[in-house]
Amino acid sequence: MLSRAPFECPSGLLAHAQRYLPLKTAVVNAETETVMASAKLATEHNLIEPTLVGDAGAINSIATAINWDIGKFTVVDAGSETKAAKLSVSLARSGEVSALMKGHIHSETLMQEALQRNQGIRLKRRPSHAFYMTVPGNEKGICITDAVINILPRVKQKIEIARNVIELMHALGNPKPRVALISGTELSMPEMPSSMDAAEVVKEAENGALPGAEIAGPMALDVAISKQAATIKGVNNAVAGNADVLLVPNLEAGNVLFKQMVYSVSANAAGLVLGMKVPIMLTSRADPPEARLASAALASVYAAHRVF
Repeated sequence: MLSRAPFECPSGLLAHAQRYLPLKTAVVNAETETVMASAKLATEHNLIEPTLVGDAGAINSIATAINWDIGKFTVVDAGSETKAAKLSVSLARSGEVSALMKGHIHSETLMQEALQRNQGIRLKRRPSHAFYMTVPGNEKGICITDAVINILPRVKQKIEIARNVIELMHALGNPKPRVALISGTELSMPEMPSSMDAAEVVKEAENGALPGAEIAGPMALDVAISKQAATIKGVNNAVAGNADVLLVPNLEAGNVLFKQMVYSVSANAAGLVLGMKVPIMLTSRADPPEARLASAALASVYAAHRVF
């Protein structure tokens, strides 16, 4: 059943982000009313200082239609979404902007430009994506990673995904986030590769690979988020029933999980690409303005905290 509850941008996250100066942000292919309205909303909340990239005629026309005076902002004309991505990434690479916001553009098109070896904005670390999920009436969030970029990560990649999301959680004020390595079981079974991967990640964490966090797994979803389920199943560790992060076994599992939360309980999915030169606010084109606003807040907090 689809939820009819209205989406909410968590006020605590918004207040946290508003401690910082607006983030200079290239809005990539900002030529639809939904994108422009979202950029306007983030600007009005002092989260971003936008550079609007896309068809200049369309951008100016939409700005007039939504009663947004963009005279003091830069508009960069681009005739296609690929050109908009190239120009936006170039602005980030040169330091002219400190973040990117996905507009009306396919995620693959934007990330293809961002991940270019020589002309992109990747670092030596592996990039990953995290959704910071909150539900109406509850400020406590939980992260789902990676549901967008890394399709079928194995042990080494999962360690890097964990490292990125731990940094994000530290930025949010959680000094020791509890990371659950999700599988379909609490036992290591060769027939279930994700469970074997989880055991290896835990071993690496015990050897110091992931400081600043509690790591546990393999762990089924119910054990990760329900103290009652953890107690009944006899799983007793710092993460069981208290997870702050759900590190999913693959992109498909993460995609299903975050969308199930969005459509069943009106969860707000603030999406961010981590581990790049600048944060990239990456949400679904179907996401509501509240998710885009929360993504801008999340990017602001993350950018203020991170150290290269």
